[in-house]
Amino acid sequence: MVKSSPHIKKHTIYKKDKWNMMFVEVHGKSLVLREISDQWGEDCRTFLSRPEMMKWAHERFPRERYADSPEEYEAIMNAFAEV
Repeated sequence: MVKSSPHIKKHTIYKKDKWNMMFVEVHGKSLVLREISDQWGEDCRTFLSRPEMMKWAHERFPRERYADSPEEYEAIMNAFAEV
């Protein structure tokens, strides 16, 4: 059994089901983003700052793609902002 460290804080960005989710773990000064997708498998990125992560988030989730569901876009961006 793997125990999570008390120094690692996990933030869920979204979780649609057990195959489509994204979360961010705060490891001291670095932010580790894990994205699990039924199409692409697991992708992991490490950011050294919150501004770097937010820049990536705005590129990864362009507002135009959520024109039909602005609430979903706002929820994702708010989840990133709370990290």
